[in-house]
Amino acid sequence: MAGLTEDLVLGVDDKIEGFQNKNNNNSNSNNNNQKEVIDKEGLGVRGEENSNTNNNQGGERDMAPPASSSIHRSGSRPQLDLSKAAIQGNSEERDPTILLPNQSDDISHLALDIGGSLIKLVYFSRHEDQSSDDKRKRTVKERLGISNGNRRSYPILGGRLHFVKFETSKLNECLEFISSKQLHRGRIDSHHWNSEAPANENAVIKAIRHEAFTHIEGHKEFVQIDHNDLFPYLLVNIGSGVSMIKVDGDGKFQRVSGTNVGGGTYWGLGRLLTKCNSFDELLELSQRGDNRTIDMLVGDIYGGMDYSKIGLSASTIASSFGKAISDKKELKDYRPEDISLSLLRMISYNIGQISYLNALRFGLKRIFFGGFFIRGHAYTMDTISFAIHFWSQGEAQAMFLRHEGFLGALGAFMSYEKHGLDDLMVHQLVERFPMGAPYTGGKIHGPPLGDLNEKISWMEKFVLKGTEITAPVPMAPPGTTGLGGFEVPSSKGGTLRSDASALNVGVLHLVPTLEVFPLLANQKMYEPNTIDLADHSELEYWFTVLSEHLPDLVDKAVASEGGTDDAKRRGDAFARAFSAHLARLMEEPAAYGKLGLANLLELREECLREFQFLDAYRSIKLRENEASLAVLPDLLLELDRMDEEARLLTLIEGVLAANIFDWGSRACVDLYHKGTIIEIYRMSRNKMQRPWRVDDFDLFKERMLGSKGKKPRPHKRALLFVDNSGADIVLGMLPLARELLRRGTEVVLVANSLPALNDVTAMELPDIVAEAAKHCDILRRAAEAGGLLVDAMTNTLDGSKENSSSVPLMVVENGCGSPCIDLRQVSSELAAAAKDADLIILEGMGRALHTNFNARFKCEALKLAMVKNQRLAEKLIKGKIYDCVCRYEPAS
Repeated sequence: MAGLTEDLVLGVDDKIEGFQNKNNNNSNSNNNNQKEVIDKEGLGVRGEENSNTNNNQGGERDMAPPASSSIHRSGSRPQLDLSKAAIQGNSEERDPTILLPNQSDDISHLALDIGGSLIKLVYFSRHEDQSSDDKRKRTVKERLGISNGNRRSYPILGGRLHFVKFETSKLNECLEFISSKQLHRGRIDSHHWNSEAPANENAVIKAIRHEAFTHIEGHKEFVQIDHNDLFPYLLVNIGSGVSMIKVDGDGKFQRVSGTNVGGGTYWGLGRLLTKCNSFDELLELSQRGDNRTIDMLVGDIYGGMDYSKIGLSASTIASSFGKAISDKKELKDYRPEDISLSLLRMISYNIGQISYLNALRFGLKRIFFGGFFIRGHAYTMDTISFAIHFWSQGEAQAMFLRHEGFLGALGAFMSYEKHGLDDLMVHQLVERFPMGAPYTGGKIHGPPLGDLNEKISWMEKFVLKGTEITAPVPMAPPGTTGLGGFEVPSSKGGTLRSDASALNVGVLHLVPTLEVFPLLANQKMYEPNTIDLADHSELEYWFTVLSEHLPDLVDKAVASEGGTDDAKRRGDAFARAFSAHLARLMEEPAAYGKLGLANLLELREECLREFQFLDAYRSIKLRENEASLAVLPDLLLELDRMDEEARLLTLIEGVLAANIFDWGSRACVDLYHKGTIIEIYRMSRNKMQRPWRVDDFDLFKERMLGSKGKKPRPHKRALLFVDNSGADIVLGMLPLARELLRRGTEVVLVANSLPALNDVTAMELPDIVAEAAKHCDILRRAAEAGGLLVDAMTNTLDGSKENSSSVPLMVVENGCGSPCIDLRQVSSELAAAAKDADLIILEGMGRALHTNFNARFKCEALKLAMVKNQRLAEKLIKGKIYDCVCRYEPAS
């Protein structure tokens, strides 16, 4: 999407060039014809006509390389690789960001959009390479044919795009921020590589999911627009002035109109008339205003009646500020709140009308509004939406953008060095919301927090225990700076809240290794979430569940780090942070984009990782794996004594019974106090009685075993999406995988890339499989073929090393670290493994019920889960807690 602004747009390499400050009152402003650069040593501003200095200084480890680093300079211009980008946060994130995992080139990593009112900054930071090239990954890549393709032939470094803004009048704070981040020094570190591969000339840039939305009468609705249906559109960027851009395609746009009545007009007149000191204070006043005391309405002219002949209601504004003509009042006699609202409506309506007329001129039905004039302000968006709807008689639609204020800066970042954007797709963008990510309408002041300890200290100081938190980014008292440096609006007193209508801008991570799951029957119609949190009662219930589970989760997290004082301090900070997120979302569910239960569960895991709790259930998982592996040999012997039909039923019963072990379920946690893991598993097995609440076992059995003497073909490859550690994987899914292997089916175990509760991860699975393989030839040979065993096992039942004819058992990462899975964003490993798969097995509440219960696939699918929540059982399957789901679906 083209992002332009009427204000100055510039790009920055290792200095800031073309720095033209249009605020003549600022002491640092110079003649507009003169270039300014930032001195890389002292960051002082000096006038200079031209500068090509490339002195590269060291900076922070995730920002700039040491002076001795070997820097790659491509023969042409450096390229920003946005393939598979995503939005994410970790314990060191301080500001809004995008992850670029495939970034390899030496790029300009700072861009500014300096307007008359605001400075918008977009900067790049390197993402540390965390990839490992172990035997499993090498074998999987070889067998699945995974490669970097012909795009690039050099290492993938990755990184993030951050979004920050400052008032133009406070230029020095922007410079201090740049200095503290070392953004003026050097570029990303890299090794030597060959970059002669040609740039992709057919670049495709797509919007971030849940980026665009409509806002009508206070109701916000996110809209996902297919790229093929995106163009043409009108982009109205409302900064100090207004530019209107007609966009016909990627890189095809022209400025077709504009107006000098924009955000600067609102602020300038508002400051003169109300004595407000900031744009946000002016907006704050408008929320409590009544424009009827100043504006002349149709009803004032026609005795309180509508003018129905021409379709005007009595409440329609006939003349903005019209009553001030006849009222014998001075300026001091009018409330500042009423003045602010009248001014806001006057400017918003006019922008809306001019925008519609230009859309009508070119036959455009879709109008996007951006720029920091809007700032996620509900009344502003409603006013513009009303104007568009009114003048177009419902034919055209006003749409708004969550990253509305950063279009110009992002455009500068992408275009300054002709970055060679290649194949950026919507599924490659992931947004994270760490504590400290600024939100639209807030202010950035002062230096960022340097590390996690500073973040926790700030939270301990300003986010007190027992304080009701209603914003994810707590705001410091006036005159202070803290996490993001957000000031409390004077009218709010000391409460920790923001404008409830404001949208939060997170950290955008570009993750090139994410892809859309290729076996979805209809990618455009796919919706992962089963539970609709637009229902306020559902939202309230699940928020309560998460809040009640929080103390136990904190205990587990602290214990996983040895129960040290530092761990306790981090645990307390995590609890406060996650409570703040929940309170903010309870107040404004759409603050972070479209909200589903999967998003909430993922937010919790991200928040844990932000405070360096990387695997809160590590010791519990190890203990339960050990206990389950001890009884696995007896279970396999029992299964081998059965005939095919009895064995298949027992295997499915075993998966459902073992799925009871879920530390994310309060009911299941209570069970742990009543017996050992094996005792609970046996009890669960003994209670397995058909028919289950959803019971398609007979259909699945017929597909597996055939009927009337006809033997069906075996599946070529099965993807098994596994859930919990312990009995769930060892006594449930591994025996089922073994049965498929026995039938000649390749099996791919799909597990989390990162820990979440007691879910098993792809990194943990090879050790579990290796232990299980000590007692089973089938598993051993398949594991060897799939690269899961580093050395051939010597203590197996028959000691055979022949595995050339064995079908492989492989493990791939799913690309996420949540109890749920959004199949619009999966790892490239999983996407490659899916190419030849003809059977999918989704197991567990998170992956088969909370998400993907209604998903349809191009191949056969089996969804297996025990329902461990009474409300979910009632809503989803009209059942009760501990009911089971065995849902078989033939290929769509």
